[in-house]
Amino acid sequence: MQKIDKAGKREHRARVMLCISMIIFGTLGLFTRNIPVSSGELALYRAILAAILIGVFLIIGRRWSGLRAAKKELPLLFASGAAMGINWILLFQAYRYTTVSIATLSYYFAPVIVTLTCPILFRERLTKKQWVCFIMSTLGLILIIGVGSPSGGRSDLTGILFGLGAACFYAAVILLNKFIRQVGGIQRTFLQFLAAIIVLIPYVVCTGGSSLGKLNTVAWISLLAVGLIHTGITYCMYFTALKELKGQETAILSYLDPLVAVLVSVVVLHEKLTLLQAIGGILILGFTLWNELGTEET
Repeated sequence: MQKIDKAGKREHRARVMLCISMIIFGTLGLFTRNIPVSSGELALYRAILAAILIGVFLIIGRRWSGLRAAKKELPLLFASGAAMGINWILLFQAYRYTTVSIATLSYYFAPVIVTLTCPILFRERLTKKQWVCFIMSTLGLILIIGVGSPSGGRSDLTGILFGLGAACFYAAVILLNKFIRQVGGIQRTFLQFLAAIIVLIPYVVCTGGSSLGKLNTVAWISLLAVGLIHTGITYCMYFTALKELKGQETAILSYLDPLVAVLVSVVVLHEKLTLLQAIGGILILGFTLWNELGTEET
């Protein structure tokens, strides 16, 4: 009974940690609104702050041993880290051109991209259910874009395209991680952050350099929150929770992120979300979630 109770407590604690991490992720757009630096700079500072914090976590927790297995998979780790950095740049650009809710919903098209790519990379057969999820999620994306609707401006369309670009690179991170099997979650993320830093430094230097001197108090607090809380602490909580929870439960709880992002956008930032866009978001989130909850064998 004690073993069952301990396991139950661990699962409950992991469930709470995952919920908190997803809620924090959902407020990312709110904080980035207050940081007047380029998207490349913001991505770089986020990676640096998070790498420092996770590095300290690995030292204190004596988890450096997991890094020894990384030598054979360094090319994959570097590629996934580079994709992660580009993904952040595009997502931050999406926030600048459109609302947080539309950018986030466009970004959550990533699982659909993964579903379509897996048959090519892993020779997996798409089931009828996956085809339905793909078609309905694509319909949802069309509603968000607002094809034929005068309500969607050029700025919104640009933001959506940046969001979809971010989704493509996030899908690349997911797919590359499938080939990385020797390195644990937190150690893998630490190395990916280092790779992102290596890629982002020359990009930032070539596109204008640093503008940290222009930040005011609110901007500094927001930047530290994005790097340390939204990335460093939250990633540690996320990967710690994953060890104790089943895949389906993780998939369900992960959708707190876009739901919180939409609420923050509409309620806190007072950004508009039309009825058709809301329906489109429900279609994307609903059918991608259904797809992640298992596939049929037909």
